[in-house]
Amino acid sequence: MTKTKNTGRAIALLPIGVFLCIFIGSGILTGDFYSMPAIVGFLIALIVAFAQNKNLSFIQKLRLASTGVGDENILTMCLIFLAAGAFSGAVRAAGGVESTVNLGLSILPGGMAVAGLFIIGCFISISMGTSVGTITALAPIAAGISEKTGFSMAICAGAVVCGAMFGDNLSIISDTTIAAVKTQGCDMRDKFRENFMIILPAAIITLALFFFLGQTGEFHVDGSLDYSIIKVIPYLVVLAGAVIGINVFLILITGTVLSMLVGLTSGAFTTAKMFAHVGAGIVSMYDITVISIIVACIITLVKEYGGIEFVLNFIKSRISDAKGGELGIAALALLVDICTANNTVAIVMAGPIAKDISTDFGVTPRRSASLLDMFSSMGQGLIPYGAQLLAAASLTKLTPFDIIPYCFYPLLMGLSGLAFIFIKKR
Repeated sequence: MTKTKNTGRAIALLPIGVFLCIFIGSGILTGDFYSMPAIVGFLIALIVAFAQNKNLSFIQKLRLASTGVGDENILTMCLIFLAAGAFSGAVRAAGGVESTVNLGLSILPGGMAVAGLFIIGCFISISMGTSVGTITALAPIAAGISEKTGFSMAICAGAVVCGAMFGDNLSIISDTTIAAVKTQGCDMRDKFRENFMIILPAAIITLALFFFLGQTGEFHVDGSLDYSIIKVIPYLVVLAGAVIGINVFLILITGTVLSMLVGLTSGAFTTAKMFAHVGAGIVSMYDITVISIIVACIITLVKEYGGIEFVLNFIKSRISDAKGGELGIAALALLVDICTANNTVAIVMAGPIAKDISTDFGVTPRRSASLLDMFSSMGQGLIPYGAQLLAAASLTKLTPFDIIPYCFYPLLMGLSGLAFIFIKKR
């Protein structure tokens, strides 16, 4: 629509910079990251985006923003949030969270509680192929374990996020895996093998770190560990459905219905209150849903103004050999994810450029696909305005900055990927 879209402009990234300055700056100055609600920071960034580019009218910008909101990935993510909220509200009211926490603490040794959250998160995410779905399902349990045992809420939430990002990157049914394989033209099996060998050291070290934190933390159990298997059934059905590979919406809706039936039969709530609990769970996800919509508007405008194109061209112009090509693909995936706050979108956008780089500099398609997936997932697991950390923070009553210090896996995955680039023979 405008020439800037082809050449790329650094100034187009201003809305993202404004948000980061406002959100992070206010937290540093006040010592309280709750002082600036994320949604306010994003609204200011959206205003900045609308104020840019005089070549487009306000109506044209509004139409562009609406196309971003209508993107399949954004709509899917928002619907997952709402479905997860319904399940969370119903299962909590039915007593499922408390029973599941107590059952887990009864089975696992005390020091394994945090490491267990990471393992379960890995298992669910690789089965479901969605990090957001994993986080929304496990975060309430992590909160319950923290309250019951005295382990830091941030550590427990970090374990869930780390496990969720493991499957988001590796699962063969993950959107990021599918996007990476399709854009690079390689076989799913080859990408999985290449990817797995790179991230395995990161996963093992992460598990060891959470095990160590579980040993050094002050472990104590407040109250009894009474539980009802019937109240745990909705979670077991959700986990089993994830393993089988059932659609995440169907899993969450089934879990919600079962939770309502369990709550009614156990007397946890009456028919009159049943839908009120479901509604309360959905309402609890409104903030993150609205934030996702606003972020989609901002990113669409940033892309139209040439911000993403600037990042792509900046990376590609600095590559000279195969190793540089791999580093370029990694940096490309990471930077575009930071700009878009969506690793699937980042892969789709960066994929064609990565394909050109891999062809020009002799990078194999499976390696290119692995690097795209790993480094976009690395960014997604660390940025405070990404859906994953926002969801985890919302469900545990923390800020993303409370959780980030314990997001070991995304960082270690990136470091493992860099070591792979420098060490592996070509």
